Amino acid sequence: MTILVTGATANIGRMVVDQLIARGASDIRALTINPSRAALPAEVQVARGHLGRPDSLPAAFEGVDRMYLAPSPDNVTEVLELARAAGVRHVVDLSGEPESWWGSVCDAVEGSGLAWTHLWPADFMENTLTWSQQIRETGAVREPHPGTATAPIAMKDIAAVAATALLTDGHVGRAHSLAGPEILTRADLVAHLADALDRDITFRTSTREETIAALQPTMGDNTTWYVDNVLIDFTPPPESLPTTSVADITGHPATTFSDWAHANAARFPVA
Repeated sequence: MTILVTGATANIGRMVVDQLIARGASDIRALTINPSRAALPAEVQVARGHLGRPDSLPAAFEGVDRMYLAPSPDNVTEVLELARAAGVRHVVDLSGEPESWWGSVCDAVEGSGLAWTHLWPADFMENTLTWSQQIRETGAVREPHPGTATAPIAMKDIAAVAATALLTDGHVGRAHSLAGPEILTRADLVAHLADALDRDITFRTSTREETIAALQPTMGDNTTWYVDNVLIDFTPPPESLPTTSVADITGHPATTFSDWAHANAARFPVA
């Protein structure tokens, strides 16, 4: 049973490869645009290709039974048509609820005729890395709503769920809403980072425009969209957040934000 991991050198895709290996998978194929620089484990088959160029995919799909699908909303329908024609049977996709900004991926997968498993994650713990420059330069984080509560999830845990869904039965036709193990406000996240970095970090309640200006150096062209759609409009009821989802699916506890912050402190340079 060959498993294809698309986006295999991107953040989550690379972790999916590692999680599959850790679970004993022995027939893994990794899709990457530049195999010579991929630095993938020796036991992994490396296939050249990119989801953004469907004409590069047929050879990568040959002999594949299951695949992890990284988000590719612009041409996901064509990608799935090629996968089905090649004999792929089951796709585990990283997407979002049909009404979300990743909903087109979810809809296309369900319409493809392939067996499917959706992964619908909450906000990533790694998104706090967008604060790194303003923390380093000003010792503060600027956002509109310090009390907004979510349950951020580590990318490693999303990858663990993906590997579980690819390797075990019982996940076909299921949409897994995923979250981290604890509900935290934006101010809570800043406090955990301050502890992990061993420095004072202030949360400064800011206007939309001030927030965009603070995030622009790290987020670039995506800043305005992120502020408007995530920081201002995304306010899930805390009781709706599936804080036990990772443990329920994988059998292992999810990463706490404190543990993630301490493990990733070096990614927030202080000078």
